[in-house]
Amino acid sequence: MDIEFNQENTNEDYLIYLDILRESGITNMFGAVPYLLEEFSELSEVEAKKVLKNWMETFSERHKE
Repeated sequence: MDIEFNQENTNEDYLIYLDILRESGITNMFGAVPYLLEEFSELSEVEAKKVLKNWMETFSERHKE
């Protein structure tokens, strides 16, 4: 499975998980890939890095406060 991010197929579950992980303070978000791999067994390491990159790039847009 290769994840290509665009507005149609971004997996919201990954983004929500990363939001919760950030709020927990368990890890610096640059170290989040192993947590994604543990939680979502369908992801490869390359895909998990893409998910994290997407999360970082869209964070401020998704969390306007």
